[in-house]
Amino acid sequence: MTPSQDDMPHPAPRYADSESSGDWHKRASSPAPSTISSIASLPYRRSNPTLSSIFSSTSNFRPSTPNSGTTTPTAPIVAGSVFSPPPRSGAGTPPIPSPAVSADETRTLILRSFVPHVAVLASPDTDETIRRKGFPGGLLELLRPYGERVQGRVTIRDSAGGNRSWDDYGVRFVGLKDGLGVRPWTGTPRHSSESKRDSNGDRASVRNATAPFVRVGGDIGQIEDAVDRHLLYSEVQFGGAVTDYFSSKGASTDFAGSASPFYKLYLRRLLSGLPMTPHETFAHPVACVVAVSARSPNAIPELRQLYDSTDMGDQRLPQWVSNDYLRYYILVHDEDHDEIGETTRLYEQMKRHFGLHCHLLRIRSTQCVSSDDDAIRLPLCDWLSASEELAEIQRRETSEDLEDPTPCLFESDATAIRTMVRELVTQSIIPHMERSVSTWNEQVASRRRGISGRFMSLSKKWTPFASSRNSIMALQGGPSSNYDSLQGFYRPDTPEAIMRKLADYSFMLRDFKFASINYELIRADFNNDKAWKYYAGANEMTALSTLMNPQSLSSKTRSEGVDQMLETACYSYNTRCASPYNALRTLAIGLELLRLRGSSAADDAARWASRVLEDRLVGSIGGALFTERVSACYIARRGIGSMNWGTRRRKAAMWAVMAADAWLRLEKTVQAEKCLDEANELYGYASEKPRAVEFDGMDRFITNLRKAIVEIRLNALGGDATAEEAEEPQEEPVEEVAETLDTKSHRMSLIGAGAAPFADNVLTALRSRDDDETLAKDDRFE
Repeated sequence: MTPSQDDMPHPAPRYADSESSGDWHKRASSPAPSTISSIASLPYRRSNPTLSSIFSSTSNFRPSTPNSGTTTPTAPIVAGSVFSPPPRSGAGTPPIPSPAVSADETRTLILRSFVPHVAVLASPDTDETIRRKGFPGGLLELLRPYGERVQGRVTIRDSAGGNRSWDDYGVRFVGLKDGLGVRPWTGTPRHSSESKRDSNGDRASVRNATAPFVRVGGDIGQIEDAVDRHLLYSEVQFGGAVTDYFSSKGASTDFAGSASPFYKLYLRRLLSGLPMTPHETFAHPVACVVAVSARSPNAIPELRQLYDSTDMGDQRLPQWVSNDYLRYYILVHDEDHDEIGETTRLYEQMKRHFGLHCHLLRIRSTQCVSSDDDAIRLPLCDWLSASEELAEIQRRETSEDLEDPTPCLFESDATAIRTMVRELVTQSIIPHMERSVSTWNEQVASRRRGISGRFMSLSKKWTPFASSRNSIMALQGGPSSNYDSLQGFYRPDTPEAIMRKLADYSFMLRDFKFASINYELIRADFNNDKAWKYYAGANEMTALSTLMNPQSLSSKTRSEGVDQMLETACYSYNTRCASPYNALRTLAIGLELLRLRGSSAADDAARWASRVLEDRLVGSIGGALFTERVSACYIARRGIGSMNWGTRRRKAAMWAVMAADAWLRLEKTVQAEKCLDEANELYGYASEKPRAVEFDGMDRFITNLRKAIVEIRLNALGGDATAEEAEEPQEEPVEEVAETLDTKSHRMSLIGAGAAPFADNVLTALRSRDDDETLAKDDRFE
């Protein structure tokens, strides 16, 4: 069945003939600078081999140094041990993933993005000790990589009383004010153009004004720049010659629908560094690690002083953040200079003052170098913000040192840190969150779910003149509405804020059914109070928690429930709140979870992916990536019966061609060729019995795209030369072969040409026929 004209969101291709393809490509690609021109416009930077560890997430290329990058040398310890280092996804050559593995990777990526945030607050002498070890970021830099995946299995109790263990659970170590946009302090500040305006005016932000980046995400432009750097590195460094994602052209159509590594990177950077906002509590600290050094003469008073600074001092978070988060106290012991006896007595005294949420961290203060026997590299963080990654790329590009700048630490220090992180998560954070969920459920949520709570919600909505009265009382801070519309938030002790925090804690504990119930319960309250960003966030998380629940969904529930909530969240974020980042996050996660639902939800997933393009939520790089995802969503649609009725192969192929066109406008030829190969498989070109494309226009369009790819590559090889100028030297050998100067003719043709030439205008004598016949007989060999 031929698709209707409405199915074509873009005009017909302008590739009328092959002669006009070059001119069209120059016009189409004019807004985007080419790869060669973009490199030429930059100042000279020699290729630094240390960049390979940063870009290894989007390629199978690995650093030549065995102990560099994301890999961590492991001792021969039993697999699965608590003290064994975490298995890194970048170690070794990964096998070719199957569609099931790819789907599981996408779901795991979403699971690992919404995790508890743990703030780190260390005393000045503690950070100074860590800096002497070679970590300019202090204790936070040392703890961050080891919190992304906790060693061993983490058991969590859900709301129904059942236990479930997870082997990929983690936490996010952050600075106390990272989510607010406060720049981190480093020992050696670096200058970069990727800096942001500070959102707070406190003394810490003024002191750190020279820092190059912030650890908070939410900037779509910087996400595009970070992914573009990975694409540029792959195009220039490999050029399609390495056996990696680019050169795997023999993939099946099932694998063709898997996400590219650049899209996974885009999604990871989109979900990294969640901003701290009033309408959701994912970035609010669940706990705070307060660390002091054992050599401090007043360790106990210093711990109290650090606690007071978070409670009412300069480290106090805004008033819409609850200050009732867990404090975890760490005593840092120097194995090289401190005495363990005095440290142990101080640690026992600390436990008597602050309770059981304490830990003694024993590390060495001596700086470790790569030549030491038990030296290992600090693992790279997977969940960096885009600005932080761009700053690190620029630092390595401008560095004159060709060695890996990743600091080293001793194996004993790494083991001590892993043990501390596991105890922190399993013995303090998880029980604290479980108790909080149980308490809030009994004191707040159960009352809201009862008859009296429902009656109060209905009375707020349907009482005559309730709308005007509620708005007036809200402005005056009256009891009818807890929402402060002037400042735009609920206070953290209000029932609405507690309910939202209860649902967020349940989601981070991976109790998705209970989280969905609580999100659904507070949606109406936010709508009645006209708290639009809260309302958009509740719709977003209700839809996502419903899709994360492994139970099957009917098409009616999906269309009337999930689709409506995604539409409401996207509209509120975009139109009412002017928050394109949250709208993009909603649609990106929603379409991936719908795609994982299988063939029945493939059309809905493709519709939300195209919605990202229609609303222009992304730039040119994101537009090409989400165009690929539309094709991947249509590939997931399976046919019915022997004739495979209901497939979307032609739609998937068309969107793959459109993705190739988008990449070609950016002059990413390897990506464009990959999309064209997938389109050829879907159209049947690559099968055993190739079929011709039924549409002549599409056939010409694909052909001209191929020619444009060749033209761009020839231009890259020859500088500013055109394709016609590059082909001119190939015509010279043809002319030389056509000449017959050194060839000999038959002997019969040499009869009258054997004598030497005479002078000008001299006539030869006439010969008779008999003389000619005699000469001819003597001339024959056979």
